[in-house]
Amino acid sequence: MRILVVDDDPAELLLSSIVLKELGGFEVIQAQNGMEAVECAKRELPDAILIDFVLDDIDGPEVFQMLQKSKDTSEIPVIFHTAKTDPSDVTRLIALGAKGVIGKPFDPMRLAEEIKRILHHS
Repeated sequence: MRILVVDDDPAELLLSSIVLKELGGFEVIQAQNGMEAVECAKRELPDAILIDFVLDDIDGPEVFQMLQKSKDTSEIPVIFHTAKTDPSDVTRLIALGAKGVIGKPFDPMRLAEEIKRILHHS
């Protein structure tokens, strides 16, 4: 399974990518900001996208809405990876169409299993 990981924090991006590849068996594609994520998703057509809520250029929900408007990327499942885990934030993201929300900080040993669980139940 190919997953696009989007995070503007280089350490978070690296950690997520390593654990998803090594522990989850994912093929990982990386993007460091929102516009790069949109371009990469259209070019690579990953099986899923793990995206941070807060990014340097445009925020995760805006990226998600841009992906939803493109026929090429509208069906790609999106999971938010964020410290914004207040119930109202989670409800808003799910209402937008996100498949799930994984909170930060996160347990690196469980990240791949959480993603697989969310994707399996969608």
